[in-house]
Amino acid sequence: VQLQASGGGLVQPGGSLRLSCAASGSTLSRYAVGWFRQAPGKEREFVATINYSGVSTTYADSVKGRFTISKDNAKNTVYLQMNSLKPEDTAVYYCAAEVYGSGTRSTVPYDYWGQGTQVTVSS
Repeated sequence: VQLQASGGGLVQPGGSLRLSCAASGSTLSRYAVGWFRQAPGKEREFVATINYSGVSTTYADSVKGRFTISKDNAKNTVYLQMNSLKPEDTAVYYCAAEVYGSGTRSTVPYDYWGQGTQVTVSS
């Protein structure tokens, strides 16, 4: 499966963005999808994940209540709705897929990665 992340941009604190992770080459209904982010000088960190069936979601504590991950199998796309954005959310955001995954916080199980999309939260 090939993944294409998009939807990043510059937004003011308190604003919203919706990231998309579009898949090609296979159906996302077979994959758990995770979102991770990496700020300059920092390690890549977990943001959110959804299991392959789309029933179970998990969030990092830092984004819980502000971000929502969802999967649209008809469009073969996973979304990350980000609300109440903060400057500390600034990073490159990556989506990743694991076949028949349960959705985990670790980067290790994810076999396929998108190219990343930049999110900048600044006034």
